[in-house]
Amino acid sequence: MLGRRSCMLLMTMATAGMLPRPAAAASLRLPRDHGSHPETAVEWWYLTGLLGAAGGGPPSHGFQLTFFRVRRAEAQKQSGSFAPRQLLLAHAALSELAAGRLRHDQRLARQGFAHASAGEADTALRLGPWQLRREQDRGSGSSSYVARLDSPQAGFGLDLQLAASRPPLLQGEAGLSRKGPGAAQFSHYISEPQLQAQGQLRIDGRALRVRGRAWLDHEWSDALLGSGADAAVGWDWLGINLHDGGALTLFQLRRADGSRLWAGGSWRRADGSHSELPAAELGFQPGRRWRSAVSQAEYPVEWALQTPLGRLSLRALFDAQEVDARRSTGMLYWEGAARLADAQGRELGLGYLEMTGYSGRMSLP
Repeated sequence: MLGRRSCMLLMTMATAGMLPRPAAAASLRLPRDHGSHPETAVEWWYLTGLLGAAGGGPPSHGFQLTFFRVRRAEAQKQSGSFAPRQLLLAHAALSELAAGRLRHDQRLARQGFAHASAGEADTALRLGPWQLRREQDRGSGSSSYVARLDSPQAGFGLDLQLAASRPPLLQGEAGLSRKGPGAAQFSHYISEPQLQAQGQLRIDGRALRVRGRAWLDHEWSDALLGSGADAAVGWDWLGINLHDGGALTLFQLRRADGSRLWAGGSWRRADGSHSELPAAELGFQPGRRWRSAVSQAEYPVEWALQTPLGRLSLRALFDAQEVDARRSTGMLYWEGAARLADAQGRELGLGYLEMTGYSGRMSLP
């Protein structure tokens, strides 16, 4: 999903001019569909992971780097090169696990200006010094990525190389992921879990060699959250790299009264086979909540989950991982490192949990 995160506001921005809704989803074509889809309302590339010392040991840091592309419908008929037809936005965050501290930053520019670009042939994103680029191994066809960011304001930077050992995971029905009962409530959704990450992490001028596991999501859509009785105000999403080499995706979209509008997910097993997880087999029970001093929102930082894998528990590695993105996308959301365990408390994997819509319905500033 977005920092899935900022999609609520971004969809408002993108559809202000009443974009036509798609009648049907197109079949995916790779590697072309790793690239940008400027004809659609909103799109994002969402990279998260956990990193530790290159020499070994447990993770010490979590990170996220997300790029968004937004089609401004009302600007499409404007003349002149300065018309904001396409916007690029980016969020970056670093979770310091031992200190329980979150650093974050954000960027915004019109595409074509301030070194802002989103390539269409393949993943090739740039927003100032922040970059995400995909390369394909000619022999195996597998992906590798380069991710770079530098944030003097937040005091951190990353230079990472990320390698996939398996083909991309097409979520939903061959990459079509339903997000509600409406015909237009879907996204095209590609995941690359279990990316092997290595490179350099910089914190307050100190450089560390790191390695770990990461996860990349790429989604694009014209309509996700619906309207009227079928409207969602937010979602809960998790992507977990399992220690056995598998991957687990779970999500639910919530109505204003907190009831579940839609749910889904997928389980890629260690042998590479994968199953879609229907809503009837999924349960999301929020547990302990953490209250943000900034937004006053209360986020469930512990969850009891019912899945085909059995009863599981999800717990944030620390509570205070709310991202304040009001300078770019106008919203606050919780995005952070989390631990998945089985009913006996055995750790099954690590990954990221995202929660949106807890600080109220989003609107343009």
